Amino acid sequence: MPRMRDLSFQDYEGLTGRGGKIKSRSKALFIAKTAQDKKAQDIVILDIRKASGITDFFIICSGTSARQVKAISDHIIERLKEQGQRAGHIEGYNHALWVLLDCGDIVVHVFHAPVRDFYDLERLWGDVPQITLKDHGSK
Repeated sequence: MPRMRDLSFQDYEGLTGRGGKIKSRSKALFIAKTAQDKKAQDIVILDIRKASGITDFFIICSGTSARQVKAISDHIIERLKEQGQRAGHIEGYNHALWVLLDCGDIVVHVFHAPVRDFYDLERLWGDVPQITLKDHGSK
């Protein structure tokens, strides 16, 4: 397996479906590992496909400072761009307490840790399946 920073969508077996479209689960894992590159903490992927029609997955992670929240967000945006993908809409970047990256089938929430504790999205979406990176061989 390539080093984390060298991962691309093609590194995931079964990545594409009909017509070569990138599978949202593979894209979610790629984004989560990209966040991990910048030391994002407590990374959780919520599979909300059956619970909501707005997106397939939420990725929730934390940074320990506004600077780290921006670094995580910037790295995700950069790596998506390298793969021909993009975040269509970005919210909260200037204050960097809660940055939301809308990538269509994936919505990424990058929180400053105390803000994440306050909003507690994992509890709000507690009835949906959760995927953690350690479930996929990460340390």
